[in-house]
Amino acid sequence: MMHLPRCVAALALLLPAACATAPAVPDAMPETPVQAACHAEARRDPAVASLQGQLNPGNWANEQRVGYDMRVAELRAFRDCMRRNGAPLPGGVEGVRPLR
Repeated sequence: MMHLPRCVAALALLLPAACATAPAVPDAMPETPVQAACHAEARRDPAVASLQGQLNPGNWANEQRVGYDMRVAELRAFRDCMRRNGAPLPGGVEGVRPLR
């Protein structure tokens, strides 16, 4: 019966380590002024605003569909802005699309 308190003490010491989260990893490269301006422009894009009007809070399927469409529209507006400004596009050929 003497081993029980030792096990409890050992578990109590390991609990904070088990609950700790990994520190946030900073972005590899900071955002350039052109990228920041294009992100702001993409968030104000009329296509994104139109999709925001279709959002029906509380309807899970609608939130998922409209959220996906908004991300795609915002990314398209961001990439268009970057091309207009002659800035190099980040990332690869095409973004990863989740399975529906």
